[in-house]
Formats: sequence, C-alpha cells, structure tokens
Amino acid sequence: MVDECSHPVQGLLTVARAAARAGAETLQRRPGPLTPLRADQLGAENKTSTSDWVTNYDRGAEHAVRSVIIAYRPHDEITGEEYDQHVPESPSGYRWSIDPLDGTTNFIRGIPHYATSVAVGYHADEGRAVQWLAGVVHAPALGCTWYAVRGAGAYLVREADVPAGEAGQRPEPLRLSGPASQQQGRLLGTGFSYDRQRRPYQIEAANRLMEHEGFADIRRLGSAAIDLCLVAQGTLDAYAEYGLSEYDWAAGALIGEEAGLSVRRPRWSNGVETGDWCLLGELGPTGNSLGLEPGHRCHY
Repeated sequence: MVDECSHPVQGLLTVARAAARAGAETLQRRPGPLTPLRADQLGAENKTSTSDWVTNYDRGAEHAVRSVIIAYRPHDEITGEEYDQHVPESPSGYRWSIDPLDGTTNFIRGIPHYATSVAVGYHADEGRAVQWLAGVVHAPALGCTWYAVRGAGAYLVREADVPAGEAGQRPEPLRLSGPASQQQGRLLGTGFSYDRQRRPYQIEAANRLMEHEGFADIRRLGSAAIDLCLVAQGTLDAYAEYGLSEYDWAAGALIGEEAGLSVRRPRWSNGVETGDWCLLGELGPTGNSLGLEPGHRCHY
C-alpha cells in the first residue's frame, strides 16, 4: 500500500491518525463498563515494578498500530513501548514512536484517561535529534483526538462536538492555542516515577515549582500524552515530568509546541535508563533550572 497524499507531511499525519485509530479501536474492546477489572481479566503483568503494568491490550494495540504504519510506510523505522525496534532493509530516514496504551493503570482501574500515542519524525543521521513532524493522541474513552503537523498548528477533535441528529458527520477540529494568559489558579500537570529512588527528587521539584512559579495546585492524571495535550488546549497551564521515555512524549510535545507553547524535550529516548525533564508551557526560572541543580545527575 502506498501513501498517495500529495503533501508529504500531511500524508504522514493521515497515516498517524489511521494508526492511532487502529490502536484505540483495540482498547475499545476492553470488556464491560469503565469499572476496575482484575489483572487476569486483561492479561496484565508487571514490568519494572508492581505499579508498572502491561496488558494484552497494550500488545494488541501496538500490533494494530505497527500494521497500519508498515502497510503504508514499509521503509520507515518503528520504535514502541512493548516490542523491539523495526528497522527495514532500506530505511527512509523517517521513524515512528508508539505508545499503544499510555495510562495502563488507568485502563485497568476504569479511569478514562488513557490513549494511543503515535508520532513520526525524520532523522537523517544517527546521533542527531529527530525532527518531529506529525503526532496524534487518541483517547477513546474521552472521545478526544489531538493532533499536530509541524508548521500547521495543533487541533482537537471531540466526538461530542457532532451536532445532534447528524450521526456520521465529522466533528469540526478546534485549533489549540494553549492556556489563557493571566489565568488565575494555575494548574501544573506532572507525574511520578515507578522508581521510588526518583520520587523524592520529583516531589521536591514539584514543590519548588508550586512555591516559586505561582501554581495553585497539581493534577496527576496518569497519562503523560494526555497531560501534554491538556496543556495545549489550555485545561492545564504547564507540565513537568522527569524520567519519561520518548514514546510517552513524542506526540504530545509536538502538539503542545504547535499550540504555541515552549517545549523542552528530554535529551535521551529511554527515560528509565537515563532520566531527564520533559517541560511544556510557562514554568519560569524554576522550570528553566530543572536538571541543572548542583550535584544533580540526569541518570538518577
């Protein structure tokens, strides 16, 4: 199958949206209503800790996402959370980064904040940073899809925006522009590591941001991809998390950037082995200094 879209980057977005939709459709097969399920009902197993889960739905969604990408883009590389990197015989220079189920604990517990995240970028040479070109975060239980193309803005599509009596019609995309200026009661999105040794540093950094940068409260929703998108749409005012891996932030960071927000991506793709900060939005001097504290080691 060949991508026949006339504009290369828009063609990448078309594939990304189709792939994210395929992953989300797998997640929608979760049995029953959104109530907590036992681990054995979902084929769930622990990975790095008792709070770090993988389910049959993570694996199935990643298979679905990869199948769409390979069908349309057989010469692109693919990296994902659950399976090994796919490197074709003649790489195109494009690489996909997949989180098939971001928010697995939420998925198990019946909390609707989980999503399939798909991003694609170009890297001409090994060792050079990837230029992220398109990203999609599809949250089926929320009925929301966020997406962005480099240089063309970021958008939100909500299923609830289809007018009554017009089933089958496509909802109008809403262009995103980040939080309102001078917003009172600013909310900081964040998350905490599965690694207990990292948590004191994360908590101390969150306390500094709260104290010095005017945040009224913290929201920890359990999906980095969704958190980043909520900053892009202005529901949260900023986001800071230490230790994310590339598949967690690749799509959401581009969506935030295309919404007009400042973004700092981690320097390393594997946040478990080598931690660094992912920052989005206005975090002031305190945010700018994160990871630069005397004695701080980014691999901690």
